[in-house]
Amino acid sequence: MKKNIIVILCIAVLASCNSKKEDAKGMEVSGVITNSPGTKVYLEEIPMASMQPSVVDSATIGKDGKYTLHAGKEEARVYNIRMENAQYPMASVINDAPKITLNISFNKDNANFPESFEIKGSKVSQQMKDFMYGFNNHLQEIFFLTKQGDSLQKSGASEEVMRGIQNKIEPIADSIKAGVLSDIGKANNPALAMLELGYYQSTAGNPAFFLVPFDKETVKKIVKDLTAKNPEHKGLASISSTLEGWNGKMAPEFSMNDVNGKEIKLSSFRGKYLLVDFWASWCKPCRMENPNVVAAYKKFKDKNFTILGVSLDQPGQKDKWLKAIKDDQLTWTQVSDLSFWNSPVVGLYKIEGIPYNILIDPSGKIIAENLRGPALEEKLSEVLP
Repeated sequence: MKKNIIVILCIAVLASCNSKKEDAKGMEVSGVITNSPGTKVYLEEIPMASMQPSVVDSATIGKDGKYTLHAGKEEARVYNIRMENAQYPMASVINDAPKITLNISFNKDNANFPESFEIKGSKVSQQMKDFMYGFNNHLQEIFFLTKQGDSLQKSGASEEVMRGIQNKIEPIADSIKAGVLSDIGKANNPALAMLELGYYQSTAGNPAFFLVPFDKETVKKIVKDLTAKNPEHKGLASISSTLEGWNGKMAPEFSMNDVNGKEIKLSSFRGKYLLVDFWASWCKPCRMENPNVVAAYKKFKDKNFTILGVSLDQPGQKDKWLKAIKDDQLTWTQVSDLSFWNSPVVGLYKIEGIPYNILIDPSGKIIAENLRGPALEEKLSEVLP
């Protein structure tokens, strides 16, 4: 749900049930959860292309802390193990082995995050864990230096002293970036490589860590090289296709019903500049972005410009969709088939996450995509008279 090109984790945490226990050739994850804060545990798969977690199995944790979870046979991908009602997963694994042991230990005083976890039987999952731990340890170095700099600044430290702190942070940040690029190159498993890329890119979006994200060309090369090594991986192929972008292409036609049940066709807006805004009432980043979209609409609606909102709300939740439209003051045309990630527009536009938008010119050609924050008004000011 963010713009850093590819993000593997840290996105919409919503799930749909789809048991795959019957596939004996899949993956089994079992182990012991010590001091478990709940009674039920879930296994979520994260397809590389859609990046939307879905529950594939669940288990009741025994009195002895034991649990067993199953997933069907899939191409290389990341799986989260999540406790019931938990906001964050306890741990993650990659399906490189038929049986993986995952022992998790909680501190009785902290039910939100495990104190530790141990992986057995999966070499790639262990590599993923080692990568995350190493990466986060380096971030702590930057964090402590940043806190030191904040304290010095508040005490009136000179610019020279502050530059000294910055000079300590920059080589650490450069080393992290170089190390991630090296790790990606060494990774033999595409799910691991893409997780490492996404982990870095999402963190680099936080200015507090002074990390410079990989530029689009570097990301394209990484994905291209991985696709060449793993030509049968459908998730990689989809991401590679998505990175080509929509600019300069004609917008694919689709139709969907509006809030009153009237069919609305994309082509009916031909002749105007049109922002097609993909969002959902359940998507917090979308709701946070909506004020920017509202401001742009008010500023440019009289300049041959309008917006078509396309919601990926869930089946049976029309009331939540309508309430969000009202609460966020979205006064332009809104459509939805209430099909969540199963909506045909997801595949049609290769949507990897929301909020996502495309800007279409009067001829029906896409001239921009993923316009967020001030970028939306800047682009509209550029193209509208």
